[in-house]
Amino acid sequence: MSLRLAFMAIVVWLFGSAILSLMPQADAGAGSGVSTAAGVLRSMVDRVKTAVTLPGAFAVVLIIAAAVINARDVRRRDPVRRFTRQQRRAGMARAGGVCEMETGFGRRCSRPAEHGDHFYPWSKGGSTSLQNFVAACSRCNRAKGARIPSPGQQLRLERRRRTYVPLEGAVAVGERQPLP
Repeated sequence: MSLRLAFMAIVVWLFGSAILSLMPQADAGAGSGVSTAAGVLRSMVDRVKTAVTLPGAFAVVLIIAAAVINARDVRRRDPVRRFTRQQRRAGMARAGGVCEMETGFGRRCSRPAEHGDHFYPWSKGGSTSLQNFVAACSRCNRAKGARIPSPGQQLRLERRRRTYVPLEGAVAVGERQPLP
């Protein structure tokens, strides 16, 4: 999530720099010579190149960092992707057959659970364990996709689970495979 925010900030910086460099500037020698269209265009292109060099370099570094982080998550994958029948049965019983995902305003979805989903996506290193199991309806499962939920979503799900999981039951959610 922080990489996305940083990337968005750099993109805004990049476009802002490009637009500001195209703004008319007061030249000290203005009016002293005849300007050609090619000369004006060349100076505009030079100003844009100068303005976007630094944010462009930051964007490249950020893209490389995101690729490295993604490659680490691929190495983290659990060799088993599918939940066992016992895990699915226990996870659905824990949820009471109702979707555990959140809808608007952090409330629990009220549709019947049809899928056993990885809270941390399997493709991003989520383990195939009961702790990472979340009962989900098909709509919520498709909407979540392979995105990693935020820490706030994790806390809200654990808080909601305390309302319907017995005291001796585990309410912790999310588990990732350790890096090799």
